Amino acid sequence: MRNSIVLFCISTLLLTYGCASKPTTVSEERPPNIIIMLADDQGWGDLSHSGNTDISTPNIDALAANGASFDRFYVNPVCSPTRAEFLTGRYHTRGGVYSTSAGGERLDLDETTIAEVFKQAGYQTAAYGKWHNGMQGPYHPNARGFDEFYGFCSGHWGNYFSPMLEHNGVITKGEGFLVDDLTNQAMDFITQHREDPFFVYLPYNTPHSPMQVPERFWEKFADKPLSLHSQDTSKENELHMKAALAMCENIDWNVGRLMEKLEALDLTEETIVIYFSDNGPNGWRWNGGMKGRKGSTDEGGVRSPFFIQWRGTIPAEMNISPIAAGIDILPTLADLADIGVETRKPLDGISLAPLLLKDPPAWSDRMIFSHWRGNVSVRNQGFRLDKDNQLYDMTADPGQSQDVSEANAAVATELKAAKEKWMAEVMSELNPDEKRPFLIGHPDFEWTQIPARDGLAHGNIERSNRWPNCSFFTNWVAAEDKITWEVEVMEEGDFEVIVYYTCPPEDVGSDFELSFLDQRLAGKIEEANDPPLRGMEHDYVERQESYVKDFKPLSIGEIHLPKGAGELVLQATSIPGKQVMDFRLIMLRRVQAGG
Repeated sequence: MRNSIVLFCISTLLLTYGCASKPTTVSEERPPNIIIMLADDQGWGDLSHSGNTDISTPNIDALAANGASFDRFYVNPVCSPTRAEFLTGRYHTRGGVYSTSAGGERLDLDETTIAEVFKQAGYQTAAYGKWHNGMQGPYHPNARGFDEFYGFCSGHWGNYFSPMLEHNGVITKGEGFLVDDLTNQAMDFITQHREDPFFVYLPYNTPHSPMQVPERFWEKFADKPLSLHSQDTSKENELHMKAALAMCENIDWNVGRLMEKLEALDLTEETIVIYFSDNGPNGWRWNGGMKGRKGSTDEGGVRSPFFIQWRGTIPAEMNISPIAAGIDILPTLADLADIGVETRKPLDGISLAPLLLKDPPAWSDRMIFSHWRGNVSVRNQGFRLDKDNQLYDMTADPGQSQDVSEANAAVATELKAAKEKWMAEVMSELNPDEKRPFLIGHPDFEWTQIPARDGLAHGNIERSNRWPNCSFFTNWVAAEDKITWEVEVMEEGDFEVIVYYTCPPEDVGSDFELSFLDQRLAGKIEEANDPPLRGMEHDYVERQESYVKDFKPLSIGEIHLPKGAGELVLQATSIPGKQVMDFRLIMLRRVQAGG
């Protein structure tokens, strides 16, 4: 098994990545703090720094004014691959990430994360927001180097106002608008650990849909005519454009609050702050005339803003032209913090510290590869070879309108050869057909989440939406209907089973059973819980994703789960009404280990 627990438990790391010389301004007593903010679906053009006159983002822009801005910084076309590359300094195909849900977002367990690197160096580590690289331990952020986690592990969430979240594996309820809440949590952590070196990862959930934002941010855009547009205005959704910009201004407000907190704690000059996004814009809107949006391996789908501030160390108003990528963040931060990078596998990224600290730097041209769903493009400093092997001069033609392969035959040949080699050596490491069961009962975790997202519906049961991440199961109307999960119990033990459900009063009384191998536990719906669908009251644009409900937890007792792989099954045994329940989640709480 590729992700064997043996690999996960390896304590002796195999490869050391050598860092550059120590910056002279780093304190001998304390290394710099780290804060990394990652926006979700914010395009390069969704900032006033990029020249967008329809939006005002002074606080994010200030990171560039007080530090460095990378002109051409590249991520992936979608969420989870970018996160995997940031976390590991390696291309996501190496780490087993091939999808954004149903288990394909999980980062292989033999990968070393940036949080593990900094935790090993003595940092207090925390993540607040959207994880999207695995939910159950040992894929959970608390098992990947983060001491503290507050947020959600799925690819998207169905409600941004006081939603159901988790805190270190325990279900909890958020407070207020989610981005504001995440920032509050991060500021509390920073305050608590202001005397310690800290590593804070803030993967925000916006402007990913659903398009929700506090009203005061929406009001600015509600009747505002937009002056900048995409290359094809026929594809634009004006409400979506306005909502996205409003959400970006909310992010900017939170960035401002966070920076004010650092200033109040006198930590500004002791803290490296990074801001970037995970892919191109999630809709057709102005993006600097570049071709492509989220999901595309063209320039517009993978170019991200990237700002790094370290007051007093990184010079202000630096504009760095050499290309760079998300895979470079881990080695760069380790270099700046003067800590060694010990990883199980070699890195694909390189340290950007020479570009930030040396004047003038010695720098060689390089190639950066972008991949999604079998499509691969490659970028060097001046050109992009797209998925169809057409070559574009990115300085003269950011919209990729003119193939210049014939006029630049040597460049085209070189990039084609590099692309073929990358696909053969790097992309070939990805095996989406490999069977990877969902792991439950990790011995170091009290709680395991088993959501509808990861289950398979049988019979009449339907998913509330075709996008699984924040969905639930409904239309459970017959005894032969069931929900299954392919799982592996990592360590046997006794577990309390808590089912999150809804059921109208007229359908109360169904009996159901949870089974695994030869173990069974019976449950019964004895109390109605019939809340309405929610989410639309906060949406400024009709969503594609599922609406949500306030699901109620029901403890049905304890089950003994033996170690091993098999099918976890949830099935009704009697249905006195029209349906069993709408199902959202099972929580397993380990109450006793062993036999």
